[in-house]
Amino acid sequence: MDALVARVGSIRASKSAAGGSPSSAHSPKRMLFLDLVLSVFRLNGLLVAEGDAMTEDLGLTSARWKVIGVVALSTAGLTVPGIARVLGQSRQAVQRITDVMAQDGLITYQPNPKHKRSVLVLLTDEGKSAYHALREVQDPWAIRNTEDIPVEELETALRLVRRLIQRLDK
Repeated sequence: MDALVARVGSIRASKSAAGGSPSSAHSPKRMLFLDLVLSVFRLNGLLVAEGDAMTEDLGLTSARWKVIGVVALSTAGLTVPGIARVLGQSRQAVQRITDVMAQDGLITYQPNPKHKRSVLVLLTDEGKSAYHALREVQDPWAIRNTEDIPVEELETALRLVRRLIQRLDK
């Protein structure tokens, strides 16, 4: 993957040097953004793989980890569309995973007083136990992966990612 990123970067540099596009005044910023996009794609793949490895002994997957985490952090439950919005995924994809999780006893669907057709997703006792077990492996993993990164860098990265999400989520 590093070779691909380097190759893409050198192709961009060649096009830029050759006067490659009408937006050459914005070329460095554009190239940085595109490199950021590729890096985020790669990071996403690595996070999914790490999540699958980290949750495997718990009988979970990174997809279930995400749903359990989002539901656990909500105070009154979330609807499937609400979970999908938080995760940036389609409602249908979240519905598929929550249906399986309900069959496995990790979540339950409860009536939603605000919307008759869009039920609330809540963790069962088994789901809450899974969340606590996830925290036992997730917290040391988070510490291990950030121990040499200054808090200010993490805060800056988080602000940038949230700003881009806000801009793209229109």
